[in-house]
Amino acid sequence: MVDDDTVLQRVELAPESLEHYADVAGRDVVDELLELGRSLRGARVAHVNATSYGGGVSELLRSLLPLYRGLGIDAEWLVIPGNDEFFRVTKMLHNALQGADDGPGDTDRELYLEHSAALARAFVDGFDFVIAHDPQPAALRQLRGRDGARWIWRCHIDTSEPNPRALEFLTPYIGAHDALVFTLERFVPAALRDHRVAVIPPGIDPLSPKNLALPANVSRGLVRWSGVHLDRPLVVQVSRFDPWKDPLGVIDAYRRIREEVPGTQLALLGQMALDDPEGWEMYRLILEEAHGDPDIEVLTNFTGIGNVEVNAFQSTADLVLQKSIREGFGLVVSESLWKGTAVVAGRAGGIPLQMPEGIGGYLVDSIDETVARSVALLHDPRLAQELGAAGRARVRERMLITRMLRDELRLLLSLG
Repeated sequence: MVDDDTVLQRVELAPESLEHYADVAGRDVVDELLELGRSLRGARVAHVNATSYGGGVSELLRSLLPLYRGLGIDAEWLVIPGNDEFFRVTKMLHNALQGADDGPGDTDRELYLEHSAALARAFVDGFDFVIAHDPQPAALRQLRGRDGARWIWRCHIDTSEPNPRALEFLTPYIGAHDALVFTLERFVPAALRDHRVAVIPPGIDPLSPKNLALPANVSRGLVRWSGVHLDRPLVVQVSRFDPWKDPLGVIDAYRRIREEVPGTQLALLGQMALDDPEGWEMYRLILEEAHGDPDIEVLTNFTGIGNVEVNAFQSTADLVLQKSIREGFGLVVSESLWKGTAVVAGRAGGIPLQMPEGIGGYLVDSIDETVARSVALLHDPRLAQELGAAGRARVRERMLITRMLRDELRLLLSLG
């Protein structure tokens, strides 16, 4: 339970000049952002989520908020406090919105609303716009009542086939917002289509530690330091340890790939997050499955793997394998393509938006396809390089954070 003395955590970030992005994103893109920023200069904007580390949302906000501030917009990142029970319920809601069978029971609903009411009382006044991310803060808008701000709910997950009980429970709270944002049009549930909806895919930050260009010797040195043999093929998956990312299926596919390409290694890089108690159980299952296999490395942000190390693995890998079952967007796909690394990925959620057929790698629908496509790319490095180069060009054109920022600023202006 959150008591009435609790305050939301502010994540401190310095302003970032858009001028630094002119070379990589284009002068015309930066000029448009500067113009939009002038129209919103001085506005107070709050982004609200449940964790300051681990997972795609926190990565987006860590890059996005400094750009807001660089435009003269008074932007803050607020993290809601919670306990294990609250985050158990919100992870269940997260999974249910993606189609899991387990929906909220009466006790879950009561706990979620009791905790959310306390968070609503703790929320500060004075913002012009508030953007709440995913299920954790979804009820704040209605429970707070009118406060003069324009509220936006930003959904980062695949809600194309939601659990009916979860959607029914959350719809009144989501619908209380002035606008809703989804990654794809088909993610908008029928119950919410009458609301004001914007479709804004995420984007990667090309200048962040995870995506800036590293010298090849630095990347290779970091990967070697982690226990990988650089003279043998390397397959990598980067994600939260989450059943929807199918890490156990990745291990299964990898072992079949290794039969066709002897000596191939697998590195599973996982992010553990405060709001994801389920991740620790998945981590245990992965370690159990990989136990005794010297060619599988399981690495996390708690064992010395940070953004620079992820960058190095994505840059050095012969192939990135992203066998997601459900996926809101999957920033790691664009991150890998940005390094020119070919990707074999599940045909799920926002992944096809990043790498349509013939660009960046291959989309797959089964383990058999995963194995066949991966083996083909490992046997043909030149083809992998060509696909990766095409993927990088697409990311530069459509999947950078500057495009996401532009779309978001346009939405704020339309609500003003």
